[in-house]
Amino acid sequence: MPDKEFANTLIRNFYGKRLGRKLRSRQKELLAVDLKKLNVLNFLDTTPDGKQKLDLTVAFPGKSSVWLEVGFGSGEHLLDHAKLNSDTGFIGCEIYLNGVASLLGKLREEKVDNILVYPDDIRNLFPYFPEQSVTRVFVLYPDPWPKKKHHRRRFVTPEHLEPLARIMKPDAQLRIATDVSDYARQTVEQLHFNPNFEWEAERAADWKRPWKGWQSTRYEKKALLGGRTPLYLTFRRN
Repeated sequence: MPDKEFANTLIRNFYGKRLGRKLRSRQKELLAVDLKKLNVLNFLDTTPDGKQKLDLTVAFPGKSSVWLEVGFGSGEHLLDHAKLNSDTGFIGCEIYLNGVASLLGKLREEKVDNILVYPDDIRNLFPYFPEQSVTRVFVLYPDPWPKKKHHRRRFVTPEHLEPLARIMKPDAQLRIATDVSDYARQTVEQLHFNPNFEWEAERAADWKRPWKGWQSTRYEKKALLGGRTPLYLTFRRN
């Protein structure tokens, strides 16, 4: 299947790009075979009122909780946490098909069985989540959209935060990492004054302290090499 055809089968309204380098044969095969098995939409069920919702108990049988990563890149962080938390089910969302293929290759090699994938915009998946079904959310080094006119595209806007609040359990944790100070400023502004979330920082040093068990990502390493300071922001669902 041609690269463009892969992209067109998944296109929805989003900002950004689906493809980077031309997909290799193995990447195409992973997207055609493994993604078909690991797509979280395989676990949609029809509720008594006729709506479709994810049945997370069937998706992750025997798991005590569900964690969500929005924009997992190539999947290193998602994979590390899945291996360290075998009692947890993980859903990874990523629109960039090269990154999706990279994660699928890792999953095939390491035989990790507690990750499902959504290869599209998280906004389109939100309606399918049951209310209060997610206990932790990661948004790590999201696209900063540096131009001021594009700031409305950032994840930390009501378009994302309101449906995100709906699916998070009380006391669930939202973790956001960025090396862009203006992104951190907007994050604090949007979430600190949002009644659904409470900022957990107690002192300025908390911004620069990684979370316990933190697995650094390739984006963070790139930021450090470039002399930029990673910031770690933690919010609790009220």
